[in-house]
Amino acid sequence: MRQSTKVLQVAFTYVGTIVGAGFATGQEILQFFTEYGKWATLTILLSCLLFVWLGTKMMLVAHDTGAKSYEDLNSHLFGKNAGKWISFFTLFVLIGVNSVILAGAGSVFMEHLHLSYQTGLLITLVGTYLLLGRGIHAILQMNSIVVPLMMTLSLFILFHTTGHPGAANFVRLEPDRSMFATWLSPILYSSFNLAMAQAILVPLGSQITDRRVIKYGGILGGIGIGFMLMTAHFAMSAYMPGIKQFEVPMGSIAFALGAAIQLMYIFLIFMEIFSTFVADIYGITLQVREHLKVSPKLITLFIMLSCFLLSQFGFSSLLSILYPIYGTLAVVWVAHLIKSPLGSFKNKDNN
Repeated sequence: MRQSTKVLQVAFTYVGTIVGAGFATGQEILQFFTEYGKWATLTILLSCLLFVWLGTKMMLVAHDTGAKSYEDLNSHLFGKNAGKWISFFTLFVLIGVNSVILAGAGSVFMEHLHLSYQTGLLITLVGTYLLLGRGIHAILQMNSIVVPLMMTLSLFILFHTTGHPGAANFVRLEPDRSMFATWLSPILYSSFNLAMAQAILVPLGSQITDRRVIKYGGILGGIGIGFMLMTAHFAMSAYMPGIKQFEVPMGSIAFALGAAIQLMYIFLIFMEIFSTFVADIYGITLQVREHLKVSPKLITLFIMLSCFLLSQFGFSSLLSILYPIYGTLAVVWVAHLIKSPLGSFKNKDNN
């Protein structure tokens, strides 16, 4: 495979890992950026730089240390004992988050396709199990299709918004938040999403043999994330403050552009949910396999069964407690990632 193709696959997988369902709905962008008015353009640039720098570094550290799972990376960053507890907590949060992601797939089938909630869950679970049989290559290939489609839709919405009366809102909206909160927001957003993304970025970095592919793929992926952030912010700013009343703000914009765009948006929402779920289950399986010497297929089935059962009851109340704790931990985790050196492990001479 040509090096440029591998670089694009790494970049698209990085974008697809960060751009989950919360990103696609627009809620995350609205809360972390758009509500901060004219300053959001600069805070998005800061977030983009963090994704370029730290996402690439995470994959490179995983490559240099031979980390097979995010527990191996955490053991390197925090020491064996602390890393084990941090990884255990991360595992718990990831299973909870993916239970909610799975529930989101069921909701898409129920609300937009007029099929049963359980049908959406089962199709997602069966599709995940089949894809994971092909390993990380299936994840790379899937994101190579889904992410370009997402970017195409973002461009379409961007061009449509340029003719809107509120198109200049992104540089003139006055925020009602303090400057401290304004600049803290992109750091929290980037830290949390990078900490969550380690489930797939760590094994991805360790399995890519060419360090240059990781470097260029990480840089390109971080820029792609910044582009997605900026286009969504630009579009939602044009509809502020009314856009804040919608649970799915980006959906309200896409649905106003006609039936074809609406169908494409629904398809991409599901595919983003699906790709995030597949990638996370893959990363969780690798993590659990470090402790249980059983078939990875059995581990995957058990994890998916856990997510299925939790998706029946909802997990939002527990996540509302776990998220702030994990958000704080994510900032500490990023600080340790920043301090971690590069090029001092195996493959040192391949820098």
